[in-house]
Amino acid sequence: MGINESAENYLETIFMLSKKLPVVRAVDIANELGFKKSSVSTAMKNLRENQHITVTDAGYISLTESGTAIAEMIYERHEVLSYWLQHLGVEEHIALEDACKIEHVISKESFEAIKKSIK
Repeated sequence: MGINESAENYLETIFMLSKKLPVVRAVDIANELGFKKSSVSTAMKNLRENQHITVTDAGYISLTESGTAIAEMIYERHEVLSYWLQHLGVEEHIALEDACKIEHVISKESFEAIKKSIK
């Protein structure tokens, strides 16, 4: 896909926020991630240029088809990996942290094998 970990995290955050908020704005993303609004604005510009998001004149951020596909993939990996690690006996907070790291680097084959072993 040629997208970096930071961009994946932003897309996943937009995806999760869009499930609980009527609209997603840069300030919502900054608050969720604990980042400065200026950092988020730069990231949104890059995501917009790569056509992963659209931003309305009012500043409402939406995922495009490609943005949604990436966000859903990362979100699924996060959910499955954190569940799997907890199932293996890892404490929840550690499993969630580790899943965040692993979700960006795990191969498709390894992830599918883990998914299969859970079911």
